[in-house]
Amino acid sequence: MYEFFLEFCRVLRKKKSRVDKLRFHDRVDAGNILADRLRKSPLLDPQNRGKAIVLGIPRGGAVIAEVLARKLSIELDIVIGRKLGAPGNPELAIGAVMEDGTSYLNDYLINALSISEDYIGHEKEVQIAEVERRSSLYRGNRDYQLMNRVVILTDDGIATGATVIAAARWIRKHTPDFLMIAVPIAAPRTLEILRQEADAVEAIQSPEDLNTVGQFYENFQPVSDEEVREILKRRHH
Repeated sequence: MYEFFLEFCRVLRKKKSRVDKLRFHDRVDAGNILADRLRKSPLLDPQNRGKAIVLGIPRGGAVIAEVLARKLSIELDIVIGRKLGAPGNPELAIGAVMEDGTSYLNDYLINALSISEDYIGHEKEVQIAEVERRSSLYRGNRDYQLMNRVVILTDDGIATGATVIAAARWIRKHTPDFLMIAVPIAAPRTLEILRQEADAVEAIQSPEDLNTVGQFYENFQPVSDEEVREILKRRHH
């Protein structure tokens, strides 16, 4: 069945549609279009839908995940990672880390910027502490149940892909049957890297000129901690 799904994905990538050059109105709009893309997937047929779960990366990815969960009638949760910022430039991701220490490091950037192991170790500690804070705030102490599941990992878009890669590696440790990364938009070069981390990768758009995810949204307002908590509350009550 999974081989058939991979072929289905390859056919989709070859098709051009009206959304190829679309600028999304907001995250809900992007989530709806992505859900429509995934709806006919054999991965989500009645036999498998019951064991499917979508994991959103907060904060923006939680909005996408909620739309997918509602429209595809699948379970929703979040997975929390944090990018590792470069010295003096915290917005430049040199990697990412998860709560248990699972990580991705961009060796090219680390070598180019001559970043020390001591700096990386300290930055990991800082970001793991923030992951722990957010996890407690958003999820409490609930355990993840991902073994033998069909897992869809999503965010509102992917530029460098550091956090998504770290999250995918963390998910793999939970031995799902199938891991798919599905997003509204991603950089083409990043998609090639992601295909080494997941069983399948889907993006509605992959423009060559992607510099920031927000440039492809008309409304890209920040998502608050409270909004993420409300999303989870709606889906778990």
